[in-house]
Amino acid sequence: MNSFQGPVPLWICELKGLRLLDLSENHFNGSIPPCLSSNLTKLSLQKNNFSGTLPDMFANATELRFLDVSRNQLEGKFPKSLMNCEALEFVNAERNKFRDNFPSWLGSLPSLHVLILRSNEFYGPLYQRPMSIGFQSLRVIDISNNDFKGALPPYYFSTWREMATLTKGNDQYMNDFANYSVIYQSMDMVLKGVEMRFDFINQDFRAIDFSGNKIDGKIPESIAFLKELRLLNLSGNAFTSDIPRVLANLTKLESLDLSRNKLSGQIPQDLSKLSFLSYMNFSHNLLQGPVPQGTQFQRQQCSSFSDNPRLFGLEKICGETHDTSPPTSQQPEELVESEEKMINWVAAAIAYGPGVFFGLVIGHIFTSRNQEWFTEKFGRKKLRVTTGDSFHLSQST
Repeated sequence: MNSFQGPVPLWICELKGLRLLDLSENHFNGSIPPCLSSNLTKLSLQKNNFSGTLPDMFANATELRFLDVSRNQLEGKFPKSLMNCEALEFVNAERNKFRDNFPSWLGSLPSLHVLILRSNEFYGPLYQRPMSIGFQSLRVIDISNNDFKGALPPYYFSTWREMATLTKGNDQYMNDFANYSVIYQSMDMVLKGVEMRFDFINQDFRAIDFSGNKIDGKIPESIAFLKELRLLNLSGNAFTSDIPRVLANLTKLESLDLSRNKLSGQIPQDLSKLSFLSYMNFSHNLLQGPVPQGTQFQRQQCSSFSDNPRLFGLEKICGETHDTSPPTSQQPEELVESEEKMINWVAAAIAYGPGVFFGLVIGHIFTSRNQEWFTEKFGRKKLRVTTGDSFHLSQST
């Protein structure tokens, strides 16, 4: 890391034999000169203060393999001339202000392994007809924290072959070989809920992060084809319906985050068979039913299942005090209240009945045996009903 600042000196453009240009982690500002890409195999401008647009300067950059413009202030459209870079393997544009549709045309690049567009202002659907889905060589994709929306077709992942079968290189890590030196690819990514720095990317690492968007509909069943997948993060979207049971086919999966969606139904029991799955998060959904009892599930935090009121079987995860019993049929409060009132009326009637009977008996005794005495003491009375709201008892002698 250096501390160079100001605009990029234009004399760099005169270096016709320049193959590798790394100006990363400085304080360069201003616009990016449109003459930089000619014969380069690597262009790294990350962690500076570049602003304006990324010039559409890649029409003849047929040997470019590595492009990193992350963590700047770049904006506007993503340059479509990148589709001419058939040797391109690595693209990182995270944490800028790019505002454009998803560059699905990058899917035609035969060697693209890593695509990172997270934390920008990309928008619209991920799937755009009639363009081919492509991305046959893609190993890592991170498009999190944008404004992508819409549903994905069931076959969306069907052509992502590098995530379905493992192709080992001669080196343990993804790299580029230029000017008799090895250049290792690096990136930042959220792994198991924590943002991490990957100074080296393993050749066998496969990851998908679509989190923090507005993607809806069902999770595509074709995701089951991606048998080499290690990380899957679909959190913070609007996915609906059940969790696909075919996720159990991802036998190498280590991290699964489906939190903050609208998923319903049960957590598939077969997920408990994924022996490498060390991190999972199903919180803030509409899930119900029993939680799988496999070892991997029992090692999770209680918060990984929170805000799913109809889930049960969490006593080993959340502790004995956690209410994990299955929901039982309960009477509504109104019904319970009405039943209590009914009981009170029955009790009142039981108490009232004997009282009325006792009063009638006493009245009969008085009127039949002591009528003369009663008349002598109180005189004859008769009831006079008036036309008002009250009635009066008058006395005559």
